[in-house]
Amino acid sequence: MNDYMKASLNDLLAEITADGVVDAAEVAGIRTRVFADGVIDREEADFLFAINDAVSGKQNDPGWKDLFVEAITSHVLDDEKSPGVVDDAEAAWLIQKIEGDSQVDDVERALLASIKEKAKSMSGSLEAKIKAAGA
Repeated sequence: MNDYMKASLNDLLAEITADGVVDAAEVAGIRTRVFADGVIDREEADFLFAINDAVSGKQNDPGWKDLFVEAITSHVLDDEKSPGVVDDAEAAWLIQKIEGDSQVDDVERALLASIKEKAKSMSGSLEAKIKAAGA
């Protein structure tokens, strides 16, 4: 396995998704990488969505869902521009990412439920998406 801290996110994505599942060791490596500086930036968030799209519906380690939900919730709610709020731009990005593979899987539903629970407020478009997804 690549060194999670030195490899590019593209290289990690290819390696992690090569077998179609995320295992416990990969969850640990991904967690170390994306939380290293305490901030989930857009590139890391896109990386996590790309992994999720590639392994959706597979027998992934249960830690994958926890990591994905925690990291993406942090990305949209812990930003300096609008802490605790999912603004229109964040909502548009999030909806585009969730709809990217034309399905809302269990991991993405858990993410939407987490955001619904933790956000102080959110864009109406995201509220509609959450309702439509049953989250």
